[in-house]
Amino acid sequence: MKNLILIICFLFTAFSMGAQEENKEEQRERIKALKVAYFTQELKLNEKTAEKFWPIYNEYERERRELHRREHIELKNVECISENEAEDLIDEFLSVESEEYKIKKQLFKDLKQIISAKDIIKLHKLEDEFHKKLIKEYRSKREKKDSNSSE
Repeated sequence: MKNLILIICFLFTAFSMGAQEENKEEQRERIKALKVAYFTQELKLNEKTAEKFWPIYNEYERERRELHRREHIELKNVECISENEAEDLIDEFLSVESEEYKIKKQLFKDLKQIISAKDIIKLHKLEDEFHKKLIKEYRSKREKKDSNSSE
């Protein structure tokens, strides 16, 4: 376990150091590679299971990203939208939430064919942990950048 934590810390550090020189697409690919390595190791996916797992999970991620694009619209000033436009936005947000629930439900159904329910719960937890680590690394990098620029 200590080795795993050490490896993950190293990968995140390497990611943050190299991220400054990479464009967003390269950063996404690097994050995706870290995620694949982390999930594969933590879920103890063998080659055969991983071959079935990753296409299902990647499709879920793709669908989820599309939903989040719909939900994250640019609103310059909420005060300037009409009540009808606000109602439409609420309907869209609820639609996205409903569709996200459906794709998550489908993910769990599909994954039950290849991994245990316990592993699905573990995956759910790993997603949250991975996301928190990324945010922590981003904030740390941001704080370091801000402190360097104020000197």
